[in-house]
This record gives sequence, structure tokens and C-alpha cells, in this order.
Amino acid sequence: MAKVKILTDSCSDLPKDLREAHGVDYCRMNTVYQGKETPASLDFEYYTPKELYDVMRNGERVTTTQVPPEEFERVFTKYLEDVFDIVYIGCSLKQSSSVNTGEMVARGLREKYPLREIYCIDSLIACMGEGLLAMRAGDYAASGMSAKEIAEKISAERNTVNQFCTVHSLDMLRKAGRVKASSAFFGNLFGVKPILIADKAGNQTPIKKVKGQRSALAEIVNLMKDAITDPKNATVYIVHADAIEDAKEVEAMVKETIGCETYIGYIGPIIGASIGPGAIALYAFGKEVTFEG
Repeated sequence: MAKVKILTDSCSDLPKDLREAHGVDYCRMNTVYQGKETPASLDFEYYTPKELYDVMRNGERVTTTQVPPEEFERVFTKYLEDVFDIVYIGCSLKQSSSVNTGEMVARGLREKYPLREIYCIDSLIACMGEGLLAMRAGDYAASGMSAKEIAEKISAERNTVNQFCTVHSLDMLRKAGRVKASSAFFGNLFGVKPILIADKAGNQTPIKKVKGQRSALAEIVNLMKDAITDPKNATVYIVHADAIEDAKEVEAMVKETIGCETYIGYIGPIIGASIGPGAIALYAFGKEVTFEG
């Protein structure tokens, strides 16, 4: 049986330690601001998180690209040449067309490498939720599963990743096309913080609004508590858009309220450009997501 390489993309927000621990690599998207296009490195090689988020705090818009075809070609070919089959787990198609581009590139490479298999999977989520699926797929690969088996398992498990996120406003998400324009009123009331989930179909969907930042942080923890089915064996991944103090506060709440393991990381360049400074999101495996906005 062929070796299997798990790939994801810049939307997964997987830092290097988690990628290495689970055998995951990624295809890079790009950020664009101040007239410069830069690879969206999850290791912040080209700017620090603070530098990136300060650009947005200063009122400048950071735009993004999907994974370019040539990047897929480069990364896929690297592993095909090393006799790996590939499972690429990409950002929700509701947020990015990268999975379609990856499949387009894969079609050509399947003809060139007829003995190899390439699967491109819509994760139905983004940020660390996409990363959780990639890590799980990496563990499946390490256990000896085939690429086909991994693709089937991950496709079946996509809706068991739960996201609860709070942002200062939905305006940036609306401008980036990440939420429906009709949803933007959730973030336009003074002091009101919207709570977003990744719904069953992969949309970023506001489900409620909470008055005040502290209340919003407590609410996403309570929502996650209700979603987790096995707290003793769960890990809640806490990611933040340059808001480490809020992330630490949430971590303390999670440990007290849920009693499970935690991991704190940054929201990376692509998701950060869409969601804006100060956002906090929680991700964990749990109950099946059935809501569709």
C-alpha cells in the first residue's frame, strides 16, 4: 500500500508544531496589501501577527487569493514524485474555491501519475476546524489507512467539528464575502458581539448576538460545552486574531467549565484578513452540526 500525505491550505491555521506532530503539509494562498502579494505563511515568515493585524487596525484592507494552480502543481508533484498518494483537505467551498482548483490540477496529475491517487475534500469549515480534520487525517495516515479510506472517513466526519466564534463586527466578513450581506446587522449595534458557527453546508453563519465582549467569550465557551460529547478526551483549540489576553481568559473558562485540554494559537493571515483583529474562535470535535443558515 502506498504512503499517504495529508495536505491542507493556508486557511487551516495549523502552526508548525501541530503540522509536524500529525504529518501535515499545506499549500499556500496569498495576502495582498500595500500593493504587495505575499505567501500566506502559517508560520508568519513575512510579517508578525501584530504587524498584519495593525495594518487592519490602521484602516487598510488586506485582501487574499485562493491557492494558485502553480502552488498546487508544485506541492502535489513533490509528494507524487516521492511515491505518496495525496489527500488534500481544503477550506470550505463557501469561503474559497481552492478545492475546485486543487481538483482541476489533480485531474492533470492523475494522467501523469496513473499509479497514484489524489483526493480533494471540501472540509465544510475553515480556520482551525479545517486544521482539526487535517490532523485527524494525518493520524489516520500514520495508522496505515489508504488514501481512499482516509478520504471517506474525513468526508463522513466533517460535520462533527464544532466552531464557536465571536468578532467585533461582521463588516469585514461581509466585505470579504464570507457572510451574507443580510447578516451584517448582527455586528452593527453598539456593544453587540455576534456569535458565528460553521453551519452544515460550510457557511459562516451568525446564530445569536451578545451584549459585551466578556459575555460573548463566556457564551462561546458555554456553547462549546454543550457541543462536546467526551470532555475527558477532548481538546478545545482556541485561536485568536492578535488577542492573546482574551484567548487566555477563554482558556481559563474552558478549563473551569468544560474541564478538557486546550491549545492556543493564532488565526492565520487568510482568515485573519477576513475576520479582523480581536476575533476569538473555539474548535473541537463533538456533536454533529445540523444547523444550516
